Amino acid sequence: MIDLRSDTVTRPTPAMRRAMADAEVGDDVYGEDPTVARLEALAAERLGREAAIFVPTGTMGNQIAVHLHTRHGSEVIIEARGHIFNFEMGAMAALSGTLPRPIATPAGVMEPAQVEAAINPKVSYRTPTRLLCLENTHNLWSGLPMTAERTRALAAVAHRQALKVHLDGARIHNAAAALGTTAKELARDCDSVMFCLSKGLAAPVGSMLVGDTDFIVEARRVRKVFGGGMRQVGVLAAAGLVALTEMVDRLPEDHARARRLTEGLAELPAIDLDPTSVQTNIVVFRLRPEHFPSRDGLAPAGRFVAGMKELGVLCGAFGGFEVRMVTHYEIDDGAIESALAAARATLAA
Repeated sequence: MIDLRSDTVTRPTPAMRRAMADAEVGDDVYGEDPTVARLEALAAERLGREAAIFVPTGTMGNQIAVHLHTRHGSEVIIEARGHIFNFEMGAMAALSGTLPRPIATPAGVMEPAQVEAAINPKVSYRTPTRLLCLENTHNLWSGLPMTAERTRALAAVAHRQALKVHLDGARIHNAAAALGTTAKELARDCDSVMFCLSKGLAAPVGSMLVGDTDFIVEARRVRKVFGGGMRQVGVLAAAGLVALTEMVDRLPEDHARARRLTEGLAELPAIDLDPTSVQTNIVVFRLRPEHFPSRDGLAPAGRFVAGMKELGVLCGAFGGFEVRMVTHYEIDDGAIESALAAARATLAA
């Protein structure tokens, strides 16, 4: 199968498997795992921060940050299609007692004026706004990268009003590659940043949360509260070290294949896709309703995904008409051409 469902499906590279087998380990809850310590130091250095903590998932990293930056009964400003709001199971409410204040945008990037308007006045009868959450790249907006300049402008509004800023940078290295800059520069104006090792960087497990020293000390406590304390986890951190040192520079290959996939899909009359909207490794497109008469009670996106699977290509449906495909290091040029052939055949059928 050609698996375009996500870059999370990547398997560890041979170098990662060797590093995992040879990893020096200790009890990380006691702070004694040397491989984890090396990974955390490298992650902090790459993002220009004082400290970092290894967490099992991006969701946990994001939710630790939300928990530390807010209080019960407060609000979090976030773009309406943001991952923390849509795909983290209401965790900000369940774990931290906070509510999202979603902001709808036409293209996935909030305007400073929108953030300013969403901040509640500091009066006793309004819910206090305490946090602005950003996302880079923006998953549901075709992996849209956000520039350092826009991040700086949004963070400036938040900081003027004493809000903290957290960046869900799950794919921040993809953003840096697309924009010709560094993850450090893109995250410079945020108070905390989470980034994933297990997506385009191909590690089997894990994400990093970075910030200043005091923040990470508290993050270590909250990680334990959330059930994320790990023991001889150096066997996983070893793969993360390989991810950061060997897999970042090859991300433009994934972007180039996503562009080829986009160009081919955009040629199909049943697909609504602006080729300029895809800048990284995520391709999100809509199926035109007029090409899909009602049949069998299955929505067009579900029918398309089922048809693609029959032809050996896996992708994902989002709602009734939206489909996502994601390139990664296990997808080569031939896989892209096969996926396009499968799309043509599925739509013809």
